[in-house]
Amino acid sequence: MLREDLIFVGTCDIAGLVRGKGFPARELKARRKTGIGWTHSNLMQTCFGPILDTPFGTGGDLMIVPDASCEVDVDFGDGSAPEHFFLGDIRNTDGTPWECCVREFLRRAVKALDKASGLGLVGAFEQEFVYTGAEDLPGHAYSLGAYRRQGTFGETLVAALREAGAKPDSFLAEYGPRQYEMTVTPQPALRAADHGVIAREMARATAFRRGERTIFSPMPVADGVGNGVHIHFSLHEKSGAPRTYDKKGPLGLSQVAAQFAAGVLHHLPAIAAITAPSPVSYLRLTPGRWAPTTADIVKQDRGAALRACPVFGAASEKKTASQFNLEFRVCDAAASPYMALGALIFAGADGIARKLTLPEAGVAPPLPHSLGEALDKMAASQTVASWFGPTFFEAYLRHKRSELAHVAGLQPPELCSRYAEIY
Repeated sequence: MLREDLIFVGTCDIAGLVRGKGFPARELKARRKTGIGWTHSNLMQTCFGPILDTPFGTGGDLMIVPDASCEVDVDFGDGSAPEHFFLGDIRNTDGTPWECCVREFLRRAVKALDKASGLGLVGAFEQEFVYTGAEDLPGHAYSLGAYRRQGTFGETLVAALREAGAKPDSFLAEYGPRQYEMTVTPQPALRAADHGVIAREMARATAFRRGERTIFSPMPVADGVGNGVHIHFSLHEKSGAPRTYDKKGPLGLSQVAAQFAAGVLHHLPAIAAITAPSPVSYLRLTPGRWAPTTADIVKQDRGAALRACPVFGAASEKKTASQFNLEFRVCDAAASPYMALGALIFAGADGIARKLTLPEAGVAPPLPHSLGEALDKMAASQTVASWFGPTFFEAYLRHKRSELAHVAGLQPPELCSRYAEIY
C-alpha cells in the first residue's frame, strides 16, 4: 500500500497529554526552524478535549518547534507506522519562547535553582500504570506470576525505551491488579522530564500494538489502588559532584538539600495543584493507599510526601553521596512532567534562597483534600504566581477550574471511569 513517512511534533501540555501536529518527513529540515502552527487557546484544551474556558479567545498564532535532542523514532517491526515524533517548544512567531510553554517553565525553574545555589538537579520519573493485557488474579502483588502474565509486553517496552533514547532501569509487577511500574535512569532536569514523557508514550505505543491499553490515571477505580508518579532527584554541582548527602545532616541531607526540601514542604499545599492536578488525584492521596496525606519528609517511608531514599551496597561515603536521593511522591500522570518537576524545583530554589529549615519531626500540615482546595491555595500564593507570570498563572487556574466544574456532581466510581478513559 502506498505510504509516505510522517513525523509528529508536540508538547506534553498542562493536561498531561502530548498534543501537536504531523507533517511529511521530507519537510523536516524546514520544520526544524518554523515548526508547526499552533494557537494560544490550544493550551486550554482540557483532558476531555473541549476548551471550556480561555483567556485567549480565537486570536493569535504560535509555533511548536521540534527540539533536535528530543527525536523519537521507534519501529516496532510489526508493519505499523513507526513512532516517529519530536518533543518541542512553543514559541512566538518571531522565535522567542512563549510565556506559557511548559518546557520553558521548567527551564526557568532550573535557572532559579542555579541563581539560588549554583547547583543543578538530576532526576528520574518512576511511573505506575495498569496494563489491560494482563490477566487479573487476586493475591499476586509483586509476584512472579503477575510479572509472567504481562507476556512480552515488558520486553517490548524496554526495547522501545532504549530505542527512543531513554535508558531503562526497572520494570516490575506492582501492588495493584494488573499494575506495573517502569523507571528510567536519572538525567538533568529537562532531559529527565523529556524521558518521563517519552516513557509514558512508549508504554502506550507498546500496548496499542497489542490491542491493549496502559492506564496511568491516578485512580483507575474508586475502591482500588492508585497510580503514582514518583520523582527521584538529587542536587549536583556543575562539575557533576553530588551535593545532596551529608552524614551529619538531618536525615543525611546536606544543608543546601535540607533547605531545598524545606522549600518543597513549605509550598507543597499550593503546588499540589500542579503535581496532582485532577479531581481523582485526591482520591489517591487518602489514608491507607500508600500515598502521602501530609507535607512531611521521612527517612525511608513510602507514605511520606518526601522520602529520603536508602543507599544499597555503598562501600564508601563517596559512593553513598553519589547514590543518595530524595523522592517526591505527591505526583501523578495527570500532570505534565515539565510542570511537576518545574514546580518542585521552583519551590526548592525558594527554600534555598530564603534559607528555610526543615520542620520539626511530627509537624506536618495536611495536604489539600481536593483539587478545588489545592487551586485556592495556589491562587493565594504570590510566590507561585511569580514563577508562572500573570498570563500563564491565570490560564492555568482557569483551565483547571473549568475541568473541575465539568465533572462536578459525579460520584467517585463514574469520576474514576471518566479519567481512566483519558489517561
